[in-house]
Amino acid sequence: MWPWEHLGFAYVLYSIVSRVAFGESPRGDGVLVVAFASLLPDLVDKPLSWTLEVTETGYSVAHSAFVAPLLVGIVVAVAGNENRPRLAAAFVVGYLSHLVGDVVYPAIRGGELAVHAVLWPVVVGEPGNYGGLLQTFNQYFSRFLHEVASGELSAVLVFELALVSFTALVWALDGFPVLRELYRSVADHLWN
Repeated sequence: MWPWEHLGFAYVLYSIVSRVAFGESPRGDGVLVVAFASLLPDLVDKPLSWTLEVTETGYSVAHSAFVAPLLVGIVVAVAGNENRPRLAAAFVVGYLSHLVGDVVYPAIRGGELAVHAVLWPVVVGEPGNYGGLLQTFNQYFSRFLHEVASGELSAVLVFELALVSFTALVWALDGFPVLRELYRSVADHLWN
């Protein structure tokens, strides 16, 4: 999944959790946490593999279903001590949605579920030939742009556009959290 797809998937799930568990739309601080957590596995594992060559693939320690419970447990414990259940929920939803997304996304693209992507260190993927973080990202992004520019509206592209559009709709219905708080802060500063 692309970063904006991880973010969109996580945001929609967090919006649902926020409304069900806390009875309100997401707050800006929770949205920032869900955004960070939804990207965290790639922010850790891609540089470890693509740049530092510490791991074989971009799916390792931060994508591991064996590491996730430890990390989630630590975050929940710290957030609990600070009386921040919304932020704990945001982290858990963001982080775990990333792992689910990476398992399910290949099936959406017409392949199979990629359960192996979250089984590090028990299952280690085939080593890739990476030329550094920026070069590898550029390679993948060029392929994506070529797909978009081809003019063919594939089922995958329709799914991606629908996910981004639906996320934007949910964000609007939630009152544009983050922007809402930023506006209030600036307005309070200017008029008070």
